[in-house]
Amino acid sequence: MPLETYVARVLAGEAARESPPAALEALAIAVRTYALANRTRHRADGFDLCDQTHCQVVRASTAVSERAAQATAGQALLFDGAPASIYYSASCGGRTERPSAVWPGAADPTYLPSQHDEACEGQPEWEAELRAADLQRALTASGFRGTLRGVRVAARNESGRVARLVVDGMTPTDVSAQDLRMAVARIPGVPQVRSATFELRLAGDVYRFTGHGNGHGVGLCVIGSVRLAAGGASAVAILERYFPGTTVSGGGARLTAVPAVRPAPPSADVAARAALPPPTPAKPEITAWLPSADDRERDALIGLASSARDELAAALGVAAPSRLTIRVHPTAGDYERATARSWFTSGALATGEIHLVPLGTLRDRGMLERTVRRQVAQAMTAPALDGRPLWVREGAALYYGDGGAGAPGGRIDARGPCPADAELAQPVSAGALAEAWARARACFARQIAAGRHWREVR
Repeated sequence: MPLETYVARVLAGEAARESPPAALEALAIAVRTYALANRTRHRADGFDLCDQTHCQVVRASTAVSERAAQATAGQALLFDGAPASIYYSASCGGRTERPSAVWPGAADPTYLPSQHDEACEGQPEWEAELRAADLQRALTASGFRGTLRGVRVAARNESGRVARLVVDGMTPTDVSAQDLRMAVARIPGVPQVRSATFELRLAGDVYRFTGHGNGHGVGLCVIGSVRLAAGGASAVAILERYFPGTTVSGGGARLTAVPAVRPAPPSADVAARAALPPPTPAKPEITAWLPSADDRERDALIGLASSARDELAAALGVAAPSRLTIRVHPTAGDYERATARSWFTSGALATGEIHLVPLGTLRDRGMLERTVRRQVAQAMTAPALDGRPLWVREGAALYYGDGGAGAPGGRIDARGPCPADAELAQPVSAGALAEAWARARACFARQIAAGRHWREVR
């Protein structure tokens, strides 16, 4: 599909109605930038980007959306000479959010700050009433176990959004607001929790969410951009407001769309048995075991691991391992039983093999490539770091798996001491794990910055 055709069709799906030309042009540049920065997001499926909210919504283009695409043709937001990894949402609710507050472990580049947005004015306001049984269904479908006895807000972050909720009676015992939103969104026929900016009250067996904003709130706020444009702001001024430090530059590229033939879902009997077919690796030194429903993703997964292995071998100054085995589990429960790690750890090195939660879970969280790189890094550093504290081993995997000192948002100033083994091996929640990971990476990075070789970190 020609890139400008794609941009015009995404504008038709993502833009607010009756947007002024400057707002449409700003969003067109953001849409194009996102496409260029995420061209291989669905490589395992045989195409670049999907047409849903996981990537960007695609609809039939209009004359207005086509004019905005052509007016900005070839223009993209650049940071350090490459398309910036940017986001946008329908409404930030009055304050934009940092990526890591939405997706634990994500980088926080300087051009995606959490900042007040007076243009948005906290709109829209919304309410959602969910019965306890619907919340129980949503949590159970997302891998939680137990019987829900109550839900309450436990913590908010700097932007005022709900960071964590306690879910009494369930295991794990808490959940991030973003993960709760996504869990509810997967249950058809129930009201949606539209943002993480909300108050929560219980009336009988009904949980009433009262909030404002719409979406994750990271990057450009579509409602805010419309109001800025109505006040006379140009497209460039709008982009400078939401993505400070980036530059708008021309370019030209095409997205390649390859139709993918999706197999029918496995029967309940097959899913229950979680049958794993014999591996047929594309490269003899990397073996991947996948559930039968995911078998079509084998070559892409092996290619991703192979690329990570070769890049990490150069960064670490070691020979590439002669063999790597990757085992993808069909359910979160299977992953937990095989690794003795919580499902929200995403990946683990156990018995010399890389274990991953279901690929769909990693893809939904935008963590597939990063998780594979981290686990390959752990497999390659583990022999030299055997016997060290867990923060050293995890810190090495996080540091090198995320790209080393030059990674966007690669901070070394995370507060607190180096985490104890228990904080990393038995985290009480996804939020606690993300915080422990940040400290482990920071402790490791500080020693590297001080001149120590990675093998010498203790």
